[in-house]
Amino acid sequence: MNAGINLFSLRKLLGSEEGFLSTLRALANMGYSYLQISGAPWNAALFAKGSKEYGLPVYLTHAPMDRILNDTDALMKEHELFGCGNIGLGMMPVETVIDESACKACIERLNGAAERMKRNGFTFFYHHHHFEFFRHNGETVFEYMLKNAPSINFTADSYWLQYGGVTPESYFKKLRGRTACVHLKDYRIVCEQSDTGARLKPAFAPVGCGSLDFAAIVKAAKKAGAKYFFVEQDDACDYPDPLAQAEKSIRYIKENL
Repeated sequence: MNAGINLFSLRKLLGSEEGFLSTLRALANMGYSYLQISGAPWNAALFAKGSKEYGLPVYLTHAPMDRILNDTDALMKEHELFGCGNIGLGMMPVETVIDESACKACIERLNGAAERMKRNGFTFFYHHHHFEFFRHNGETVFEYMLKNAPSINFTADSYWLQYGGVTPESYFKKLRGRTACVHLKDYRIVCEQSDTGARLKPAFAPVGCGSLDFAAIVKAAKKAGAKYFFVEQDDACDYPDPLAQAEKSIRYIKENL
């Protein structure tokens, strides 16, 4: 199976033009097929250059919420420069999510921006975390968005679905037709030692190095209409060799999916 990567995973390598281009070269050599732009300094011309030079089309981005809401037209023109039709938001602020009125107002504004994008040939994707399973009056924020923001699509994230308390492969049924983009992120339990003792907690992992059933997840995602699968490992840059973490994921995907 072909797969891309969310560059947020390698954000500490992307601070300069040289670092950005050398990272893309390494990813192409590993076997990655496409990109999500996130975590790099925003430079549409550089994104276009790297994408073309290494044969890695950009199929999704994460853009600042302020620009999505208040600078929509310019943001779309910049995406045209590197040939990307999918504009994404990484998250709503947590303080917005927990305030019911602020949350609903924000969702309404995001849906308005998404409608504007749709009229211009773009698609808006919201990337969820676990906190969209927070409930206001018995309804999760995720459920509210699905019902009340029809122009918002979702970048489903396997780790955050699991962390949020649902079965990833089953939740894709709710997202049918609205989740062309998916984050493949593994979930494992690690032991953290401290002065107060040991604690078991969830942690990120390269794809295939945790406990998620990616064969079932990918099958369910494709049935729901998923087209683009992006590896994401939020803590890859905490390792001495972040690119080695990315290579573990693509190797597993190529060999098993």
